[in-house]
Amino acid sequence: MTDRLPAWSLFAALIAMAGLPIYIHAPKYYVDSYGVSLASLGFTLAALRLIDVVQDPALGWLAQATRPRRRAGVALATAVMAAGIIALFAVPPPIAPLIWFALCLTALFSAFSFLTICFYAEGVAKAETLGPQGHVRLAAWREGGSLLGVCLAAVAPVALMPLTGAPFTLFAILFAILALVATLAMRPEWQGAPPAPTPGPFALFRPVLADPLARRLLLVALLNASPVAVTSTLFLFFVESRLVLPGWEGPLLLLFFLAAALSTPAWSLLARRHSTRPVLLSAMALAVLSFLWAIALGPGDLIPFALICAASGAALGADLTLLPAIFAQRLARTGRPAAAAFGLWSFVSKLSLALAALTILPALDAAGFRPGTDNPPQAIWTLTLIYAGLPCVLKMTAIALLALTPLPPTKDAP
Repeated sequence: MTDRLPAWSLFAALIAMAGLPIYIHAPKYYVDSYGVSLASLGFTLAALRLIDVVQDPALGWLAQATRPRRRAGVALATAVMAAGIIALFAVPPPIAPLIWFALCLTALFSAFSFLTICFYAEGVAKAETLGPQGHVRLAAWREGGSLLGVCLAAVAPVALMPLTGAPFTLFAILFAILALVATLAMRPEWQGAPPAPTPGPFALFRPVLADPLARRLLLVALLNASPVAVTSTLFLFFVESRLVLPGWEGPLLLLFFLAAALSTPAWSLLARRHSTRPVLLSAMALAVLSFLWAIALGPGDLIPFALICAASGAALGADLTLLPAIFAQRLARTGRPAAAAFGLWSFVSKLSLALAALTILPALDAAGFRPGTDNPPQAIWTLTLIYAGLPCVLKMTAIALLALTPLPPTKDAP
């Protein structure tokens, strides 16, 4: 008995395909195809992500206000998301490439954010129908599908190259087809709610922010997402310039995300058998060890970096499965508005991407790093320290904060 959980996995895969993989592929695609500079892309990405400072909480309020008509809202947002990807990759920029890049990503990430908030908010109610440990069980299906979607999107442009001279165009078309299938499969799961007065945005978020534990978990989420923001922004550059392994970007990305997807059931099982926090802390420690090893790598270190990708990917599986489950359990226990809460959750997750784009790409540019060229040793060392050293500091800070956070038992606890 799966309680239609495969539909949740499919929709999670769709959303995930439009998230981190696009953040990885789009900047390099526009650098290679249209000659956009790293510095201008960095500032543009940071500006787009900072829009979420206002947008994600507002979208959380919108998701709560439109809950009685959620099926229609989700269908519209999915169509906008698919159109954004087609415009980004399949339509030659009719205006300046950087402006087109910004417009496409604005539409894409706005729809992505709204769908993520609705999806996770609906999951709070869904998990309550799944019996004991329902939140962890749903998280395993949802995040497993999400990570498989990331795997597909991460390698699709490379895998499609033998079939077409325009792999990103074909990827965009296939994404639109998947969007239709996933929307139809998930349609019965959107339960909505009877019409009710919806408080203004600030009043809606006040109950969430008034909860000290919810605030602490939001801060943990921000710190814990930051290492992934850094490494995802620089992954392609690190493989190409530090490891000098051109052509291996796709397989290594696949290994990373596949390890995350395959580890999800194991982390879920461990969390059900043991307390969730020590399991999550162990995974976070594994990520730190992986980052430390990456600092020592040099040209040609394919096998060591493949092992690092597998280990850090497995650690990511725990992050994406267990931390949202802890947050959802807290919302279910306290009765806080789920859509508003996950609006804030989405905001802090993407704030880390904004800060990464705002700081690390301009820093690399200032250090003299130029993609696809012979870079001076100082520029390569700067790339290495930012890619592998900075995540260690951020992750250890998140570990300390989570270890000191009181997590009362919940009804999902074993």
